[in-house]
Amino acid sequence: MSVQEYLDKHMLSRKLEDAVNAAVRAKTPDPVLFISNHMKKSVQSVITKVKARQILDSRGIPTVEVDLHTNKGVFRASVPSGDSSGMYEAVELRDGDKGVYLGNGVAKAVKNINDKISEALVGMDPTLQSQIDQAMIDLDKTEKKGELGANAILAVSIAACKAGAAEKEACFSQAFYLLGGLNNKKFMIVPLYRHIADLYGKVSPMLPVPAFTVISGGKHAGNNLAIQEIMILPTGANRFVEALQMGTETYHHLKAVITEKYGTHDCNVGESGGFAPNVSRQAILFFREALDLVKEAIRRAGYTDKIQIALDVAATNFCIGTRYDLDFKSPQKSGQNFLSAEDMVELYRELCNDFPIVSIEDPFDKEDWEHIKRFSSTGICQVVGDDLLMSNAKRIDRAILEYACNALLLKINQVGTVTEVIEVVKQAKEAHWGVVTSHRCGETIDSFIADLSVGLSVGQIKAGAPCRGERLEKYIQVSFLFLMLMELVHFCGLLQILTC
Repeated sequence: MSVQEYLDKHMLSRKLEDAVNAAVRAKTPDPVLFISNHMKKSVQSVITKVKARQILDSRGIPTVEVDLHTNKGVFRASVPSGDSSGMYEAVELRDGDKGVYLGNGVAKAVKNINDKISEALVGMDPTLQSQIDQAMIDLDKTEKKGELGANAILAVSIAACKAGAAEKEACFSQAFYLLGGLNNKKFMIVPLYRHIADLYGKVSPMLPVPAFTVISGGKHAGNNLAIQEIMILPTGANRFVEALQMGTETYHHLKAVITEKYGTHDCNVGESGGFAPNVSRQAILFFREALDLVKEAIRRAGYTDKIQIALDVAATNFCIGTRYDLDFKSPQKSGQNFLSAEDMVELYRELCNDFPIVSIEDPFDKEDWEHIKRFSSTGICQVVGDDLLMSNAKRIDRAILEYACNALLLKINQVGTVTEVIEVVKQAKEAHWGVVTSHRCGETIDSFIADLSVGLSVGQIKAGAPCRGERLEKYIQVSFLFLMLMELVHFCGLLQILTC
């Protein structure tokens, strides 16, 4: 095909003329940029290639990264991985070769993307998220995505979501550019959070309250603390950037408190960046000592009335039969200090009474429906289901019917596609639950869950400590979205004045 034949086939001469005329009418200060954007908008975007590779997550364990190509750009996504997987969640595909990355390689998942998923998606419109996700589900043909791998499917689903946002030209983009905005090219397209809000069917995005991990325990740290995390929530902040400041300052005050009381050797951190002190040999006392440290750090930071506390107990990790072994990490003492479920209820009551605890995640074993229902009925605090629910629609349905908890911990890799993530969030919100978007212990620098939290208006985001790049990436992205929303409010006010 000659150049002239190509121009004629795609009517590019006419489209170029229209773009030039539009630039003249707009009196744009940058006609080349204007014409380029106008031409891109006039050509429908399609997926042209999907290319995957193996990378390492924050723990040095392999995971999947994808570049999804359209005729308007390249869009990258990478997926996190958890410390363990449950029987009700989507399944990662690992290679299993113990001689390579101890069996944790993802070469099979990468090959499935490059050979099978890419072929199925090439030519599809990236704005049609549900159709893209359904095509991958149909290709996999298993309930838990075990054939292609949930890690493969989710990486492509997220990349497609980013491409879909880029395809949606904002109706006010050129006007925003003329008014200055943040002089950021991201404003020339629909922001990712807004595209996610459109997919959800909601038009009012909301910034979440961050839950910063400050003390790590359980399987995430090498200390004797049985529970997995102690978090702080800056509920008294007026803006997200203020919440980030409050959380960071308190974190550094906590380091000073731990150093003063126990020495610098107890300032090591766990996988999510929380400090991991060994402050007591008695498990029950460890609960209180750790909370006392956090309470003192909050006081020193000057936020006593502005920061509250949340616990991730992850009680399944130390439940043996129907009893809970708080010394499970101390082999010489394990089995000597069991608590019954009733004892645990009383412990939580006491802790909530003595400390500003407003949320407890997985207070009982994942199959102990009786006691989690009983505890939830007390109304003492928000009760979050993580291992209990595993972001599984059927488990969520049961929990709603039985009033087992009142908040969902949302882990996107337990679900497997963006479309299904949106559906489980709708399910939780229709039950008037809270939703906490969560990171995983094996994270990447992909900040998708930040935009997801804002776009779905989930209310809370848990992304680890206010340190370490893969954790901060999420919090910084939410801060950027805050600035973006403020600029958009200012812009919309100017636009209203200009159009009066």
